[in-house]
Amino acid sequence: MRIIFAGTPEPAVVALESLLASKHEVVAVITRPDARKGRGRTLHPSPVKALALEHDIEVLTPTSLKPDTEDGQALRAALERLRPDAIPVVAYGNLITPDLLDAAPHGWVNLHFSLLPAWRGAAPVQAAIAAGDRVTGATTFRIDEGLDTGVILGTVKEEILPTDTADDLLTRLAYKGADLLVETMDGLEAGDITGKEQVGQATYAHKITTEDARVPWDTDAAGVDRHIRAHTPGPGAWTQLQGQRFKVGPVTITEREDLSPGEIAQTKSALFVGTGSVAVELGKIQPPGKKMMAAADWARGALKTGADKDESGVMFQ
Repeated sequence: MRIIFAGTPEPAVVALESLLASKHEVVAVITRPDARKGRGRTLHPSPVKALALEHDIEVLTPTSLKPDTEDGQALRAALERLRPDAIPVVAYGNLITPDLLDAAPHGWVNLHFSLLPAWRGAAPVQAAIAAGDRVTGATTFRIDEGLDTGVILGTVKEEILPTDTADDLLTRLAYKGADLLVETMDGLEAGDITGKEQVGQATYAHKITTEDARVPWDTDAAGVDRHIRAHTPGPGAWTQLQGQRFKVGPVTITEREDLSPGEIAQTKSALFVGTGSVAVELGKIQPPGKKMMAAADWARGALKTGADKDESGVMFQ
């Protein structure tokens, strides 16, 4: 089939690579415009655009898909010229307007990293980890006017491991999902796929803000552990100490019960933090303006309570 691929971040690159290696012809990509990054605030192409340029594939970067905009009109002209059979989508980051849904015979086919209708929305991987789900997966579905409500074309399951961060899980799903997306394109071309309506209770994964990533020490230890893993690496789980923001890394749940939520206890080789149940041992911490480091090393220098003491009298908030 003739395909136009729509996607932007690194996980979408995996899917584009699989499509490029398949029997289907990728005639163009649609991606977000170049973004300013780094200290110099220089413009950088999206990962999908960078890969497309390596393969001499036409790149479309509309800021808006609305029909009353110059970019929207240019996109519609390009779609008419390129005449794709299908438009697979992976984390593109722009709303597909209703008048574009029939721009290809097989429509816009989205690869979503959950088992729909579970975790519709922007952050399904993070939501699944934070909720304590044991199984998630990826779904291909035909985009309609709703939020991830279209008919399902294919699914693949993936176990969530007890140590998974969002990055760990998303990496595995990106590769499994890429295979699923190619299989879906194959099936659509062969006429072997019939879309199935979504069945079950829908849950929603809203876009994550920095404030969402703040560690809720008053929840139980398992919840704190999941929260930190769900927000690692981005935007990064964080907490406050004496008015300053610290990012925190993985924790290990202990049996210690003598600390209140957020209370810190320091030993020679460990840093413990109280939660709504038992304490957790904090693995890493990133002070303001510094790199991530071992939490015990940071505590010895910063808390100044003595390496042989099991107390600090300091609270994370």
